[in-house]
Parts: sequence; structure tokens; C-alpha cells
Amino acid sequence: MERLWGLFQRAQQLSPRSSQTVYQRVEGPRKGHLEEEEEDGEEGAETLAHFCPMELRGPEPLGSRPRQPNLIPWAAAGRRAAPYLVLTALLIFTGAFLLGYVAFRGSCQACGDSVLVVSEDVNYEPDLDFHQGRLYWSDLQAMFLQFLGEGRLEDTIRQTSLRERVAGSAGMAALTQDIRAALSRQKLDHVWTDTHYVGLQFPDPAHPNTLHWVDEAGKVGEQLPLEDPDVYCPYSAIGNVTGELVYAHYGRPEDLQDLRARGVDPVGRLLLVRVGVISFAQKHFRRPRQEDRLRPGIQGNTDFGAQGVLIYPEPADFSQDPPKPSLSSQQAVYGHVHLGTGDPYTPGFPSFNQTQFPPVASSGLPSIPAQPISADIASRLLRKLKGPVAPQEWQGSLLGSPYHLGPGPRLRLVVNNHRTSTPINNIFGCIEGRSEPDHYVVIGAQRDAWGPGAAKSAVGTAILLELVRTFSSMVSNGFRPRRSLLFISWDGGDFGSVGSTEWLEGYLSVLHLKAVVYVSLDNAVLGDDKFHAKTSPLLTSLIESVLKQVDSPNHSGQTLYEQVVFTNPSWDAEVIRPLPMDSSAYSFTAFVGVPAVEFSFMEDDQAYPFLHTKEDTYENLHKVLQGRLPAVAQAVAQLAGQLLIRLSHDRLLPLDFGRYGDVVLRHIGNLNEFSGDLKARGLTLQWVYSARGDYIRAAEKLRQEIYSSEERDERLTRMYNVRIMRVEFYFLSQYVSPADSPFRHIFMGRGDHTLGALLDHLRLLRSNSSGTPGATSSTGFQESRFRRQLALLTWTLQGAANALSGDVWNIDNNF
Repeated sequence: MERLWGLFQRAQQLSPRSSQTVYQRVEGPRKGHLEEEEEDGEEGAETLAHFCPMELRGPEPLGSRPRQPNLIPWAAAGRRAAPYLVLTALLIFTGAFLLGYVAFRGSCQACGDSVLVVSEDVNYEPDLDFHQGRLYWSDLQAMFLQFLGEGRLEDTIRQTSLRERVAGSAGMAALTQDIRAALSRQKLDHVWTDTHYVGLQFPDPAHPNTLHWVDEAGKVGEQLPLEDPDVYCPYSAIGNVTGELVYAHYGRPEDLQDLRARGVDPVGRLLLVRVGVISFAQKHFRRPRQEDRLRPGIQGNTDFGAQGVLIYPEPADFSQDPPKPSLSSQQAVYGHVHLGTGDPYTPGFPSFNQTQFPPVASSGLPSIPAQPISADIASRLLRKLKGPVAPQEWQGSLLGSPYHLGPGPRLRLVVNNHRTSTPINNIFGCIEGRSEPDHYVVIGAQRDAWGPGAAKSAVGTAILLELVRTFSSMVSNGFRPRRSLLFISWDGGDFGSVGSTEWLEGYLSVLHLKAVVYVSLDNAVLGDDKFHAKTSPLLTSLIESVLKQVDSPNHSGQTLYEQVVFTNPSWDAEVIRPLPMDSSAYSFTAFVGVPAVEFSFMEDDQAYPFLHTKEDTYENLHKVLQGRLPAVAQAVAQLAGQLLIRLSHDRLLPLDFGRYGDVVLRHIGNLNEFSGDLKARGLTLQWVYSARGDYIRAAEKLRQEIYSSEERDERLTRMYNVRIMRVEFYFLSQYVSPADSPFRHIFMGRGDHTLGALLDHLRLLRSNSSGTPGATSSTGFQESRFRRQLALLTWTLQGAANALSGDVWNIDNNF
């Protein structure tokens, strides 16, 4: 540095007095022009500070100026000093850049991005004023919790549960207007309603459903009183059936197989089954039909030949804790029996008004009648049963003696439900995103209910409205999400997620490109002991992160995550569950290919007893939770709200796209069980293994690309987000028709293209009576069907790997 300073001083000594060109205002006739003159560069000389419009003159002719001193010695010294000056400047710049980069990267590790304090102006561009100010995750979390109110939740739950809101009723129409008005009062960018005209089934007041004893001569005898004629099974087959009674536990396929193995054949008989474990639709067995045998994608149990189904609530399946209320023995449980979602009379098509559809009904509609009955009626029926004693795990608490399997006396069941074209209304509210407004984070709750529906839909509706109010307040105080938030109140949920499915069918071509995630608030509070998340694997890691941010409602000083791992260190085994078909979230994932989640607080290993009954009141829900309803509802609101913030705000979508590699690996363990049987037939599962490896490599490659990319490159960020948000869609099989197999997801869907169907088929290898390779028995393993199933599964998985890889020139095609 001393040598550098010496060279610099020498250069100053050798340099002449500097001259500069100064432009001065010209007065008089040349006003408005500037005249240049030479001015010595003496120390302290002042230059003109204010410039007027100027006229620039060209260089003076040669010889018009005094000859300047020779500049060659100065230039030579400058040339010798230049490398040192450049090196010094480069070192200073590099050090400053590294310090700034480290400081910036470490500024917000918790949330991975910053939240801009945005203007109220809708035309505001955040990137133009990026350094105006930031809200980090802790600031945003504090703002959210500040505006989220607990008292409003409890009041809204109570008020909603007191209102009649059966789909299509006058009470529902009034509630629809009130909720739309409530959304319109908030700071939302858009509020609107979609109306669908759907086919719903209701009981006929003039011809109620009945159940009678039938004597040995076939004469109809005493009627068994069905205490509440309003309790029925929507979409049950219409008509009357007669048959002997058989007890079939929960009515699962394995229960029917066990029944048959014990010498009790269900063919031509009425089944008495318990509420729970599986849905009403899965309990509802159909007569075998020839067309069903020819269509491998058809779901349901068509080979047991039952005539009808009676469904009752078994007291032993519910909590026996004396302080907590229990279901009345005179109450029956409501439930639809359509094995599917949406309007079963327009399958695959949206039920908008004035539209015409093919005269086809859903294959999930049953062909035998079903009717709910109370525990009291079930007790009378069970006392009449003879035959073998039921297994120990099938026993209940209605009798003082063991349950028998039957058969018992003959019964006549008459179902007179009628179908009605009914308008239903979904209500929408939207906060537009600032950077990716065309990408939607969707949250919804069922609004309708058969009966009071406090737990079924009042809690979800209250939480939805509270989240709308909270995010509206945040927007008023400067927050604007990166992606759009879409709040939806669904109608027709009690008939099989009709409102949500019809909306998905209407906008199917758009939603898989724009919807990022769906969060369901249905069945959110059914207890307070256990917490479950029914979800897509893509959301598992995000749920784990958010659980660590939410306080437990019943364990002071603990987060929800700490509460879970205290019971089971493997938190995901304790919390994560697959999406059931009776959830509105199911269609988003299995039908459209959008990752979804539904949260539920549950009683410890016991079902909430009042769900789908007229006793699902605010008072009973409050008693079951022993006064903790407001705290538990608040915890759900916090969980859902913080999930929405992360999904709508994080610069890079927090979806774990590598998680499906683990899912496939887990299922491969089940497939490996049959590798020896397949090898004996000259078959292999190597294709599936290769496709899974390609997916793992594609996920890791994308992760490395993201890690090494420029964080503030908006074009790259959007490109990565599009690839991430469509991962779920990649697992919808492109090789089956949505009309024939609407639930095309290979892991969560239904049909011959799914991994579950492949496993079921492979199990026939162990039960194939012929035991010879290439057997083609219609009831045994079929090699041609196996090859087709394997191709459907493999190429869907390979397609997901290819799509995740990005551009076609980046895809490894050595399959």
C-alpha cells in the first residue's frame, strides 16, 4: 500500500493543472444557450450547480487553445498503478458481496421468505419498492394470532347449529344469503355464488319406510317402529325385500367372508351391520349384476347376494365414560349409500341449470335397499337370532348374552324414498395474490347438515368465517399473500360432497392447473384427545412444521407436535391417515390431482357418538369436550390459518415432492411378497422398481436445481412452483377414462389401475385353485389382467418421474 500511495503522489506531481469545461448561462439575445469557457481547476473552485437547457458545441479547431503540457509521464505512472487499484477494488467488492450474501441468506431461515408490507393500492408492485419493509414469519404469525378471536368461534358454532340447513330447504336459502352478506362485508376482492341443480333423495312423508316381521307362511306381521321417519339412507334402492336376518358385524368384505366360512350364507338375506369403521356406502352390498362382472373398475361387493341392509349404532363402539353424554338408544344414524361423490345422476358432468346429460347413473348407486335403525330395534332383532355364536370381537353390549350370527326370523323392508331436483349453492370469497394470483390456495367447509350438525358442519363453518375475517383484517393492515386465497362454503355435503364435486367437475380443465392445495374444515372437532390429519403425502412435512407452531388445547405448555410425540415418537404414524371417500378433500386429490388435507380432533380410540344424528347439538358437543370446545376450535383455526399463510406466502411452495418415493417404496415391500409366485410364472415387477428409481432421481435432481438456483429469480421460482404443484396430478393415470374411472389416482383412487387393485389381484395367486401358470379362471389370477394392471401402474409412475424432470431434453429415457 505504501508503494501504491507513493505512485499516486508522484502522478499528482507530474499531472498538469486540470481544466474543465463549464457551461454558463448566456444573457441577451442568445438567452437559453450555454457558452463554454476554460476554467482553472484550482482547489476550492466552484462549478455551476444549476443547469439550464443546454447547447453542446463540438471541439475547438486545432490551434485555438493553449498547448497542454506533456502528459506522457503521468500516463506512465497511472499505467503502473492501475493493476493495484483494480486489485484493491476487486478485493473490497468481493468481501462486501460475501458479507451481504451471508447476512441476507440468514435473515429468515424460519420461513424461507419475507413478507412485504404492501400498499392498499391494487396496482402496487412489491418488487419496485422491495426494501420499504418486511414482515418475517414471527411478525406475520403474531399478526394472525392477534386478529384471530376465540369468542366469535363459540358464538358462531352455537348460532349455526340452531338453524335449519338441509340442502334445498328454505332455512338453507336464508343461511346462504346471510353468509354471502357476511363475506361481502369483509375486505375480499371477489364474492360470488355458484348454483347447481342436483338430484337428491328424500323420504316420502306420505309413504314412510317400514320394517315388518314375516311369519313362516310369508304373511306380513307386526311392524317394528322406526322411531324417526326422517332418518333414512339417501340413494338407497327403492322397493321392498323379504329375507331372513343375519348379523354381519361392520359389513366389510372380510366380515362377509368370515360369515360364510362359519356356515352362514348371506345370499338372499337381510344383513344387520354396525355403524362405523367403513362408510355406509361400503356397507351397502348390491346384488351381482352381469355388467359388473364385465367391468373390472366397478367397486363394491357384488358377490355376496344380500337382499337388503339394516344399519344400527352399537353402544360398545362409543365412549362409556359416565361424565360424557351417550347416544340415545332410540336414535338412528343418517348416512348416504352412494359409493362415490357428487350427483350420482350426472356422473362426470357438472349439474348446471339447463344443461343436458346422457341418461346414465353412477355405477356406485346400490341395487338393494338400506335403512338405518336404532339400537333399541337392533336389540329386538338380535334376540331373535339363532345359529353360531358370533366371534368375540363381534360381540356388543346390547344383550346380556352373546350375539349370534343367525339366521333369524324373516323381515320385510320397504323403502319409499323419492328423488328430487334440488338447487344447491356454493359460496366463494377470494383474496387475490400479489405475485401469483392465478394459483389458488383453497379452504372450504360444508355448510348443510341433516339435523343440528354442530360437529358435522357448524364448527367448520364457524372456523371458515373466522379465518375470512382474520385474513381480511390482515389485508387491511398491509398483508397481501403471494398466491390467491379462495374461501368456499359448500352445499350438499351430507349427500356425498355433492357441492364440492360438482364444482370440481365444472372447472376440471382449469383447477388442476391453478389449485395448489385444498384444506378441509369438515369434522374438525369430534373430541380433544387425539389429532389426525387425513392428507396427501405432499403435505406431511409442512403439517409437521406447523404442528410445532400451535399450542395444544388440552396440554398446557406443549405444542401439538409435543403432545403427539409424547404418545408415539413416530409422529406421522400417530397422526397421518389416508383420505377417506366421504371427505370433501378426497375428490380434490383422487379426482382432480390437487393435494388436500382434512384435520380432526378425536376422542381417544372412540367415535363421536352424535355424528349424523339429531343429537349432534352444540350442547352435546360442548359436554363431550367438557368445556374445551372453544380452545379446540381455536387450535384448528390456528393450524389451518398458519398452513394457509405458508402455502399462500412462501416464495417456494412447501410441498415435499420427494415423499412419494417413500410411499412407493413402502408399497413395493407389499409387492415383494409375491415376487416368488410371479417368477414361477415368468413374470416380474422390475418395471415398477425401475420407475420408482427414476422418480427418486428426478425428485433429487429438482431439489438440487432449486438449491443452486438464484433465490430472487422470479421466472425460475414460478417454473419450479408449477412443477411442484402438479406432482399430485402426475399420479392420476392418463391411461384410463375419467368417465369410467373418475378417481384415477394410482394410490388413492378406485379401479383396476390402482396399486391397491394390483395387490388384491396378486393375492389371488395364493388362492388360485388351479395352481398352474397362465390360469384364466374368472375368479382367480389372470396373467393378461396382471400385465395390463402392471403397465397402467408403471407408466403412470414413470410419467410422474418424467414430468418432475422438467423439459424433455432433461429426461433420462434409459428405462
